Amino acid sequence: MERDQKARAVPGLLKRINEREVLETIRAGAPISRAEISRRAGISKPTVSVALQALVDAGLVREAERPPAGPGYGAVYFEPVAEAAVVLGLDLGARFVRGAICDLAGLIRARQDVELAVADAAGAIDTSSRLQASLLAAAAVDAALVERIVVGVPGVVAADGTLRLAENVAGLEGRPFARELEDALGLPVTLENDINLAALGEQWQGVARGVDDFVFLSVGTGMGAGLVLGGELHRGRNGAAGEIDFALAGFAETLDPSAPRVAELARELAGQNADARAVFGAARNGDSGATAVVAEIGRRIALHVAAIAAVADVELVVLGGGIGANGDLLLGPVERLLAEWLPFPPRVEVSTLGEAAVLTGAVAVGREAALESVFAKRVAMTA
Repeated sequence: MERDQKARAVPGLLKRINEREVLETIRAGAPISRAEISRRAGISKPTVSVALQALVDAGLVREAERPPAGPGYGAVYFEPVAEAAVVLGLDLGARFVRGAICDLAGLIRARQDVELAVADAAGAIDTSSRLQASLLAAAAVDAALVERIVVGVPGVVAADGTLRLAENVAGLEGRPFARELEDALGLPVTLENDINLAALGEQWQGVARGVDDFVFLSVGTGMGAGLVLGGELHRGRNGAAGEIDFALAGFAETLDPSAPRVAELARELAGQNADARAVFGAARNGDSGATAVVAEIGRRIALHVAAIAAVADVELVVLGGGIGANGDLLLGPVERLLAEWLPFPPRVEVSTLGEAAVLTGAVAVGREAALESVFAKRVAMTA
């Protein structure tokens, strides 16, 4: 009896393997003909036809409306159904919740930012719920098609969904935030550190495309880092990789380059009562005091980068956040110091995604998971 069950299982398994291979071939080369699928996948044309029918029945593949350029000789071409599922990405910040709906092709169907009426955990949950409804309406998407929700949060995400070192939003520390969001949004939620997601966003659509070893260093109202090694996000044993605030904690001097420290330096070095934006603007206009402040911020950033680069030997450092975005003033000084201090200094670039980096990473993570899960669910339903 057991042998008969195994014998029946083998053809079913091979069928699923063929369907998956055909789907991935279509996703990589659409619009694509049956013959070309067979050639690229190394599967016979009759087997491709059977797999194609299963994928069409599952709503994952359809005939393409337009063939590729050039002669088609009457062939039928196929393409993936991008709207077979969508993912919802959210970026929870100290003042805003940013959200986007993305389809399986990576197209953003709707994008909105909502200011937090109350900057605490309960306010964030309420705002996220309202933003979800608004995005679905704007994208004209049925809520049943949402395959994944990925949320970027400040702090370290524990395995049980609680948060640590989450100081930017009141009430997040130690809270079972994943479960509460799931209850409010009605779907499973994946929480990820916001700077980790920013790194993955740059890897997917930003300046880090094609780079296997890099760090995203966000310097704004606070500071954090997302580390990608061997093409994969490195979280560490406690999920706390990239908590760069603690890297130089033993030094007697303050080495924090974030925005509040810029204002302090402006008072100490230049006798100016100015915020970070004003300081960098004055430096661009040649103000000597502001230039001294910016030089010190560059030194502090370089010290933190050096600590990472000396250990991980990354190829690239991506600067993000409100302070890190001032590449015209910071890139040169940071690179010169790294070249002086390190035998193999990394390249330093400014984020090309800006404030959208975290959200881009959220939908990237959700889309990758959805591409896998939607196949398993849809094909199983038509079996």
